[in-house]
Amino acid sequence: MEVERFKDTYVSREDRFSLGLDTEAGSYYASFPVTIGIIDYEEYYRLTQEQYESFMRDHAAALDFVNSCRRHERDDLLIEKPGWNRGTPI
Repeated sequence: MEVERFKDTYVSREDRFSLGLDTEAGSYYASFPVTIGIIDYEEYYRLTQEQYESFMRDHAAALDFVNSCRRHERDDLLIEKPGWNRGTPI
């Protein structure tokens, strides 16, 4: 049985982002949906444990972080690098 790598622990449907656990790396992430037109997928950004715990308490701060990721300001934290045809946030 295959274990799901990315396990959401918090989902904001309104603001379209998630926080959770990367079970493969044993670390935390923030994610949001993107699209390339014919397919939608998630971009995952690495969080420290301190960020994760802070964002679980302060969802406005989490949204600020996610929005900076949507603007590509934190690409160094991408867990999986996108291909040449990078999606745009939904």
